[in-house]
Amino acid sequence: MGMIDSTIALEAFVCFLCGAIPFAVIAMWGSGVDIRKVGSGNPGFNNVLRVNKARAVATLAGDMLKGFLPLYFLWDPATDPQWQGWLYAFAAVFGHCYSPFLKFNGGKGIATSAGVMLRLFPKWALAGLAFFVLLRLTGSRRKWPEAGAVASVATWVFFTVVLWLYEGSEVARYALMMTVFLAWRHKSNIRRLIAG
Repeated sequence: MGMIDSTIALEAFVCFLCGAIPFAVIAMWGSGVDIRKVGSGNPGFNNVLRVNKARAVATLAGDMLKGFLPLYFLWDPATDPQWQGWLYAFAAVFGHCYSPFLKFNGGKGIATSAGVMLRLFPKWALAGLAFFVLLRLTGSRRKWPEAGAVASVATWVFFTVVLWLYEGSEVARYALMMTVFLAWRHKSNIRRLIAG
C-alpha cells in the first residue's frame, strides 16, 4: 500500500509539473512581448488573445493538453478510482495557477481544467464546451462585463450540477471543489462585475 501511495504521489507531482509549463509565455517567444507585462498581466489564453490570435490558439491548445495528457497516461478510468483522477486533475490545475517556472505565479486555470475534464468525463466536457461557447458569445454580443470570467465559472457550475445528477454526489463534490477554486482565481473579475 505504501508503494502505491508513493507512486500516486509521484504521479501527482508529474501532473503538477506538466500543468506548470507556461504555454502562454512560450507561445509569445520571438514576438518581443512578455505576456506578463501587457493587458491583465495574466499568463493565459485570454490575455494572449488580446495580443495575437494565432499565438492564443497555440496557448489554448497547450494549456488544455497539459491537463488532458498527464491524466490520459497516468489514470485509467477502468481500473483506477475517481479520487485518483481528480487528485491528478487538481495537481495539473494547481501547477498552471502556481507555476514554479513563473515564481509560483500563473494563469487562472480554465483551459487546463477543461483539459482534465475532457479526460475525466469526455461527454460532459463536450456539453460544457457548448455551454461555455453559448455563454461567451451571448456575453460578447450583449457586452456583458467580464463575459469570459462569467462563462468560465458558470461552466464549472454546470459541470457540478450535471455530475451530481448523472454521476453521483462523490464526483459532484470534487467538481464543486474545482468550481470554488476557479471562482476564487477569478475573484478580481467577479469583484469588478459586482461593482459594475
